[in-house]
Amino acid sequence: MLPNLTPDVALAERLFDELREATFDGIGITRDAYGEGERKAHAIARAAAEAIGLECRADPVGNLLMTLPGADRAAKRIVLGSHLDSVANGGNFDGAAGVLTGLAAVAGMKRAGFVPARDVTVLAIRAEEAGSWFPISYPGSRGALGLLKAEELQVKRQDNGRSLADHMRAEGFDPGFVEAGGKTFSAADTAAFLELHIEQGPVLEGEGVPIGIVTGIPGSRRLRAARVLGEYNHSGATPRKYRRDAAIALAELAFRCDERWVQLEAQGHRLVVTFCVMGTTAEAGFTKIAGEAQFQLDVRSVNPHSVDALMETLYEAVPEIEARRGVKFELGRETTSRAAPMDAAIQAGLAKAADELGVKHMSMASGAGHDAAAFNLAGIPAAMIFVRNQHGSHNPKEAMRMDDFAQACAVVQRWVAGAAQ
Repeated sequence: MLPNLTPDVALAERLFDELREATFDGIGITRDAYGEGERKAHAIARAAAEAIGLECRADPVGNLLMTLPGADRAAKRIVLGSHLDSVANGGNFDGAAGVLTGLAAVAGMKRAGFVPARDVTVLAIRAEEAGSWFPISYPGSRGALGLLKAEELQVKRQDNGRSLADHMRAEGFDPGFVEAGGKTFSAADTAAFLELHIEQGPVLEGEGVPIGIVTGIPGSRRLRAARVLGEYNHSGATPRKYRRDAAIALAELAFRCDERWVQLEAQGHRLVVTFCVMGTTAEAGFTKIAGEAQFQLDVRSVNPHSVDALMETLYEAVPEIEARRGVKFELGRETTSRAAPMDAAIQAGLAKAADELGVKHMSMASGAGHDAAAFNLAGIPAAMIFVRNQHGSHNPKEAMRMDDFAQACAVVQRWVAGAAQ
């Protein structure tokens, strides 16, 4: 029989206000990875955790562990958490909602005198938004799981040119832990990882459902620095057959990929295809035919076959467009990430908890990457729960209704209380 527990949502609301006040940049929220903003956020979370009596420590790469001790300290722990960093000029809820959910859940347990059978650790992860600061994925969680490669420590932060290792040292952490293959978490000591996050799209809001139980995190294939080389020439004096127009060649490629996306969706595939950047270079101008165009492409799906099918179209289209238009594509290095299915048993447990509490929910795939993917890749059962939000994510208007958040906290707490027995 589960105890009658209530999460301390008032604590979370106060901490949301403190985070906003400490990291408002005049436009939105900026909590830079391995920088001042993230440091302030971790200090706020740690102070709150210590005030409610949790055991607190930072691991060698800076992740903050805030633990409610269980009756059996040797048993595999349950970890709840997310990240506290943000994109520049972002919102207050992306990432932070998951950390504060964990604190609300364990604060409610402690207030009720509930002692779990195993440790429950609330985890504030470093640098999940690294893609906005460093050109790598999940250095905080991968650094804790033994998945971060030593050479990745040398990547440069995009706004200041300093390496990830330098930033770690400046914040008082030890990149040598990564170089030595150290691990904070493994399948041998961690039973499960659960991450709450605001949904970063419009599905839950559109469907009128407060929470989503995530089925999987997409994998991706990406071109980050691709370009098309043609020939600059006079826009008035150059007939069509003599043109080598890089802009039109890129537009044709984008159209071909979009048409293939439509076809794949009609066949039952679920994926997203985004030309994140498309543009001519500084040399372009009025009365000029574009001699160069640059682009970035991001293709994602939970099903890797869907991503592969789209990219096959791209690689087939490129030589055809080159031959017809007299241009040359330089696609650069392709980067990839593996899809991460979420643990079926935890999904079922979350659905059961929501049903018992009368919280409306739906199953859905994530459209974005999250630290839960890294835990999955490390062999630790992982799951996610989404809370609906308004106005999307990664922008200052990011929103979340506190009633929805309270319902999500209750579901998380009920699942944890059961799983920690």
